[in-house]
Formats: sequence, C-alpha cells, structure tokens
Amino acid sequence: MGLNSHSEHKYQASSQLRAAIQLPNLRAEQRRLEAGHHTPGVRSSTELAFVIAGRAFAQQNTNGATGRYFIQPGIACILPKGVEESESANTSPLECLHIYLPDTLIAQSAIADYDIDPAKVELSYVGGLRDPKLYQIAMGFNDVLGRPAEPTDRLFLDGMQAALAGYLLGTYTIDRWRPPARSPEFDGKRLTRVLDYIETYLAAGETRLADLAAEACLSEFHFSRLFREATGLSPHRFVTLRRVQEAQKRLAHGKSSLVEIALETGFGSQANFIRVFRKATGLTPGQYRVLRRR
Repeated sequence: MGLNSHSEHKYQASSQLRAAIQLPNLRAEQRRLEAGHHTPGVRSSTELAFVIAGRAFAQQNTNGATGRYFIQPGIACILPKGVEESESANTSPLECLHIYLPDTLIAQSAIADYDIDPAKVELSYVGGLRDPKLYQIAMGFNDVLGRPAEPTDRLFLDGMQAALAGYLLGTYTIDRWRPPARSPEFDGKRLTRVLDYIETYLAAGETRLADLAAEACLSEFHFSRLFREATGLSPHRFVTLRRVQEAQKRLAHGKSSLVEIALETGFGSQANFIRVFRKATGLTPGQYRVLRRR
C-alpha cells in the first residue's frame, strides 16, 4: 500500500504544493486544502496533519464522535490507521503539512529503540491539538520540503523520523494520552447543551447571545468568555461559521437556489448570504458550487 493512497482519495479538492518526501516508512507532503467537505473513509495509514497557513472552522466525525474546532497555524491532528471518518470539512482554504506513517514505523521503533510491547503502541485519535514540541518536529520535515535536496538530507530525515516516533510513543498512545480537562466553570455538559441549541436553531435567523447564555446557565459576559476559551471563537463567529458550513453542504450536494439556501441556513436574504459566505471562504456561493461540482 502506498502511503499517499489515502491522501489522493480524501483530499481530491486540494493541490500538492511541493514535491513530497518519500522514505521507506514515512511520506510527507504539503497540500492546499480548499474549503468544503473532503471524502470520508477508513484510514489506510496513520496521518498527522499540521496547519501551516490559513484559519478556518473545521468539523470532523471520527468513529461516531463529532468534533468542532477553530484551526489556525500551529494546530495539529492525529488520525491513526483504522479510524473511520464519516465527515471532514473546513470552511476556508488551508495550507497543511501531512505526514503518513505505516504500522511498521511504530512497531519497529518500539521493539528496537524503546523496548515497548508493540501491542501497546496504538495511537489515540486527537483533533484540534496544540502541541508546540510535536509541531516543531514536524516543521523539520517541512523545512526539507521547502529547499533544494542536499546530500545530508537522508541522515537528517532518519533522525527526525526516530524523534517523531519516540515522541508519539511517549505521548500519544492510547494508554498515555488523556484529553486536557475542561474548565470546571464550563463543563462538557453545558457546552454540549449550547452546541445542540445552536444546531437546532441554526436556520432560525438571529441566534441571541442571551439565549445561548441561558442554555449554559451563565451571565452573557461570563458565557462569552468561557465559550471563546472552549472553542477559540466568539459565539457570534461560531454560529456564522456553522451556517457557512451547512450552506457548503447544500451547495455541493443539493439543487436548491441561493435564496432557498440562504433561508434554510439562517442568513435571512440572498444578499447577506453572499456577503458572509464570500468573507468566510473567499468565494461566492455560485463560484463554490461550480468548483465542487466539476
């Protein structure tokens, strides 16, 4: 199995920016991901994705669990082999570094270098990750992608590959990785209630801050601060990007007119829909529809 096979399948609405690095147990490539939904499926190899440029609201449904993130440079995602994605989407273009690893890299490294039972080296799925050390290791591969090849590159890459394997084994296996605890002031249940409320009334037009704060049983000021800490976005920005994401689905897969989509996704009018959509994605709804249906 080629380590690039899933990237070509999943990221069809993307373009490779530089020639890839291909080692026996690792492939690294830069891609520009266009806004929209990517082809889901079961991971055929482990993928590490690192945002290099761009900012977007992203949504993933992985093994039945939905995650919503605001992603920007420095954010990473770990998708182990065998993970099933039923949804993967971003609202704006992104430039990302993708590193693909086979099972053999982890297992051989565990046996030869760390004396760890290979049965205990299964990696965890982690989305919306901010880990400066992991990102720094990844940027070592990115630096090689960004310059002409040198005679010492293979020696450097072998060392970086070992460093990457060691850090993953020490931090992100299923027996070691624990998601960071949420703020006790804004626990998971409150956040889930607010997100469910947003989804229920997404098409209703204006979503009032007072109503969202009431769902969380917090004052508007306190709610706004905690919501931004939890999601990286203000409540208004979060709702707007969710509407854009829903509009993208309808533009890519439905036959509704722009007016109908504007009303179905809570924009109120076609003019407002076009203005907000273009600001979020860099494309008009019509341009996006043509691009996704080629």
